[in-house]
Amino acid sequence: MTPPDSGATTAAPRFPAGFHWGAATSAYQVEGAAAEDGRTPSIWDAFCRTPGKVHRGDTGDVAADHYHRFREDVRLMAELGLTAYRFSIAWPRVRPTGRGPACERGLDFYRRLADELLAAGITPVATLYHWDLPQELEEAGGWPERRTAEHFADYAALAGEALGDRVTQWTTLNEPWCSAFLGYGSGVHAPGRTDPVAALRAAHHLNLGHGLAVAALRSVLPAGARVSVALNLHAVRPLTASAADRDAARRIDAVGNRVFLGPMLDGGYPEDLLADTARLTDWSFVRPGDPAAIHQRLDWLGVNYYTPSVVSAAPEGTDPAREDGHGASGASPWPGADRVGFHRAPGERTAMDWAVDASGLYELLTALARSHPQLPLMVTENGAAYPDEPGPDGTVDDPDRSAYVHAHLAALHRAVAEGADVRGYFLWSLLDNFEWAYGYAKRFGLVHVDHRTLARTPKSSAHWYARVARTGTLHPPGTVRAGVSTGVRAVQQTLHDGSHRAHPHQPPRPNQHIGEPPR
Repeated sequence: MTPPDSGATTAAPRFPAGFHWGAATSAYQVEGAAAEDGRTPSIWDAFCRTPGKVHRGDTGDVAADHYHRFREDVRLMAELGLTAYRFSIAWPRVRPTGRGPACERGLDFYRRLADELLAAGITPVATLYHWDLPQELEEAGGWPERRTAEHFADYAALAGEALGDRVTQWTTLNEPWCSAFLGYGSGVHAPGRTDPVAALRAAHHLNLGHGLAVAALRSVLPAGARVSVALNLHAVRPLTASAADRDAARRIDAVGNRVFLGPMLDGGYPEDLLADTARLTDWSFVRPGDPAAIHQRLDWLGVNYYTPSVVSAAPEGTDPAREDGHGASGASPWPGADRVGFHRAPGERTAMDWAVDASGLYELLTALARSHPQLPLMVTENGAAYPDEPGPDGTVDDPDRSAYVHAHLAALHRAVAEGADVRGYFLWSLLDNFEWAYGYAKRFGLVHVDHRTLARTPKSSAHWYARVARTGTLHPPGTVRAGVSTGVRAVQQTLHDGSHRAHPHQPPRPNQHIGEPPR
């Protein structure tokens, strides 16, 4: 894809050479093939079949059919100029019961995907867990049980040993806050439990699983492989400068951020979190040796960010406002913060009703750079949902998404200019996909997917992002329209004529090693 040049760009910010330009997906959201090649149900397969849990009863059974169309999707990535693709491995696809022997048919899919990416000059970045716990492990207790963390470490070693000759960039967990607190606290995500103590236990065992998985990966991966975790960190702001509102923000920072940052990066849970939750649990599920097991060296830290959180202390006798952007539930995902209210942040809104505020990303990146200056950072998710539909000519124009991403890349660039070691950006998402409890009602993709025909159409934001990725320059949005370029048209014609050719395995290009300083 070679978008037309609209004029001088000398004033546009430039990113460092070697900065990684990527897009991200997750297995359950895009793969489909839910019952093929040995895959067994995950907690999301079960959750989707629970009446009232997912919009219109949608499921990920087909999703975007990435399992069968990955070659088409990789060629679209190449046309977009992406240098990295962040995907997740489906635990129930490669180890169907959550334990026991590997399913080679499942592993073969990820081998083929990695080979296709490498042949296209795109670095594969594999996430081991993006919320699809095998249902059999949930029935044995799920993440609130310690044994799940141990099974996760075994699965990490299995995946690393099978794919480590191709994949050198690994992420243990994606957004463990959502897994613990939306899955076991508020119940708006799978498995749909509403128990604050189970949520805290799940958070600890996700931390433990992360640490054990880092050690397991390093025991089987070749030298030079890099290991990370991706956290959805909350940019928390008090509604007013009052002491009560500042304390409300502290509480949310504790159970939203430091519950993971503390043990993973600093070697222990923060004392204020333990005090805030003391009426719920004594944390006796944290055993001797756990903090050291969790506190593993990371090669980089992934930061997922979409919108800030504005909080206040709820007056006595009132119900706290719950506009936290995490779905409606009678149960809270914030144990220890029951008297904290959430308010609508100012600004334009996305289709998720989230405020557009790029300053939160800048605040998170610069704060992490100050607190952990030796740890490289990567923005592993950032993006926006809008109601994108094709126009009469078949093109999809989404200027709001381009404006959103431009603002957040500008914030990222500002953080880099002030010393933050940020080495790449992964836009969420490559494709319109299954958006969890929202089903197919929300579209985050650079590429429009017709959910009936599964046809792919790059949106105008894809053309603009391609120009940014290819030049390393933050061109203003609106300079590239949604017309299908000659390159994309040619690629799509090749894909639809059925001529899929397997590519031989190739090592990643030297400048594609995520975690190395930009050259």
